Amino acid sequence: MHMRTWLAAALAIVGALSIALAAETRSTQAGELRALEGEWIFVEDRTEGRAMEELGPPMSSKFSMGVVEGAVVLNGHGSGHRDVRVSLDGAITEIAEPQVISRYRGSWKDAAFEYEVAFERVSGNSPDSIQRIRRKFRPTADGLLVSVAIDPPARKESIGLYRHAEDIAMPTPAKAGIGDMEWLAGAWVGKRSSGTSIEERWSPALGGAMLAVSRTVNTSGKMVAFEYLRIVERDGGLVYIAQPGGKTPTEFVLSALEENRAVFENPRHDYPKRIVYELSAEGVLSATIGQTKGGTPQRFEFRREGE
Repeated sequence: MHMRTWLAAALAIVGALSIALAAETRSTQAGELRALEGEWIFVEDRTEGRAMEELGPPMSSKFSMGVVEGAVVLNGHGSGHRDVRVSLDGAITEIAEPQVISRYRGSWKDAAFEYEVAFERVSGNSPDSIQRIRRKFRPTADGLLVSVAIDPPARKESIGLYRHAEDIAMPTPAKAGIGDMEWLAGAWVGKRSSGTSIEERWSPALGGAMLAVSRTVNTSGKMVAFEYLRIVERDGGLVYIAQPGGKTPTEFVLSALEENRAVFENPRHDYPKRIVYELSAEGVLSATIGQTKGGTPQRFEFRREGE
C-alpha cells in the first residue's frame, strides 16, 4: 500500500509538472507572438547581392498583424484579402473567389511566424503564374525581419526590415524659410509618355506658406487624379504636406536644400518616403518620388505654362 501510494503521488506530481510546463510554454509562445502585433512600415531591403535600383520591400510597404487565440490575423499582405485568420496548428484557411482559390497555412516555429498561401486558379494555373508564396516574420531587436519566397521563383528569396512607425527615426530638418522655395512658384505643366497630362500650380511664397493643386488628365480629357499640396514654415524649417484626392494629409520634412533643389522625407510613410523638387538651368522642373534609398523612383517633368 505504501508503494502504491508513493507511486500515485509521484505520478500526480509528474502530471502537475507537465501541465505547468505546457502552460508555461503556451505563455512564452503567446508573449513571443505579441511582438508581431501592430502596423509595420518597410525600412530597408536586406537581400544580399542586389543592385541599388533593385532595392525595395519584399512585400507590401505597409501591413499589419494581430494575434488572437491560436492564430495570427493578416491585413495588407496582398491579394486584396482582409482579416485573414491563419491558424498556428497548420489548419488551412481557404478564401474562394470567382477566379482563384487561396489557401493559407501557418505555424510558429523557431521564434518566427511563417505561412504560405497557395493559389488555385479556376481556369488552371499557367506555367508562369505564381502558385505559392512563402513568408516568414521574425521579431528582432532591430525590428521585424520579413523573408518572402515565390514559387515558381521569379528571383531568389527577398528579405526586408520593417518597424513600427514610432520606432523609425525622422530626418534632421534643414534650416530654411518659405522664401527659399520661391523658385517653385508658378504654373507648371507636363506630359507623360502615355500622353497623360499633369500640372502643378504653386502660389507665391507668402505668409509663411506656399499652396498648390495638382491635376492629372488622361488622353480622353478626363481628370483621373488630383492633389492638394502645401509647403509651410515650422520650427525654423519647412514641411511639405500632401493630400492625394483631398484625403488625410501626409507630412514630409525638408531634409536638404540647395539652390533650386529641395528634398523632403518621411521614412514613416509607406510610399513615397522621399520627394525631390529640382529646377534645372534650362527651366525644367522635375518632381521625383520614391524610397529613401534605392529602387526605381518615379520622375515627372514640367515646364512653365506657355513656354
